[in-house]
Amino acid sequence: MASDEAVKEGREFHFTKKDFDRVCKLIYDHAGISLSDSKQELVYSRLSRRLRATGISNFAQYLALLESNDEAEWEEFANSLTTNLTSFFREAHHFPVLAEHLRSLRGKHPISLWCSAASTGEEPYTMAMTVLDALGRDASQVSIVATDLDTKVLATARAGVYPEERISKLPADVVKRFFQRGTGAQEGMVRVRQELRDMVTFRQLNLLDNNWSVRAPLDVIFCRNVMIYFDKPTQLAILKKFVPLLRNNGLLFAGHSESFHHADEYFKLRGKTVYELSPGARKQALENERRNQTRDVR
Repeated sequence: MASDEAVKEGREFHFTKKDFDRVCKLIYDHAGISLSDSKQELVYSRLSRRLRATGISNFAQYLALLESNDEAEWEEFANSLTTNLTSFFREAHHFPVLAEHLRSLRGKHPISLWCSAASTGEEPYTMAMTVLDALGRDASQVSIVATDLDTKVLATARAGVYPEERISKLPADVVKRFFQRGTGAQEGMVRVRQELRDMVTFRQLNLLDNNWSVRAPLDVIFCRNVMIYFDKPTQLAILKKFVPLLRNNGLLFAGHSESFHHADEYFKLRGKTVYELSPGARKQALENERRNQTRDVR
């Protein structure tokens, strides 16, 4: 690029390197997302839609609107720049591990699961299917909280309605048990059955917020394919905040391209992209649990 102010010919909106750098800072400060220079075209494409929707004629004015703390547009801005690639039973090797862990906890205490990047709902609903398969009638002791930064994908997740092709690779018995096919105006669509929807509570949550609307103790955290958008310091800060939420034998599930070796003070690898608390963190979790039990008895 010839200079910071260079722009591409033929673009609908004036978009400079300075504009891109402002976008990077805004989304990093707000959501911890770290954008590389290779994302300039993606940023231009996604945010151009917001300029059209707001009637703003250039990026400088649009970014000034954000910097004035326009709450409604901040939500649209964050929604535009978050990525929501997901599918049912994505990274399928995780779900037998989850099922085994659930069976080991059967009858011991209410079981709490957190899906921290719910997107359009396929992941938490897959968790719910796994719960029902693993525990059967005892599934009622399990609750799932599913969160995401993007409010639009959460609306889709709550509805639980998807194009039929989203389930095309699932076994026929899974489709029959857990989905209803649409008819009439809804032909070509499917809906997750009510028993699954009843198991999952969806909430908006920013992992960079100081306070999370998720309460300990948790038995499982799914945080898959999220950390790749954060730099190492941000990853470490989030992982550190996971620790006091987990029971001493809790599990953390990561994405296929994510590694938390830099957080070995808090987590150690248990299996393929499945982590458990490190010895020091587990000792602290046990002490917290004993303290809470003593408080409950009093």
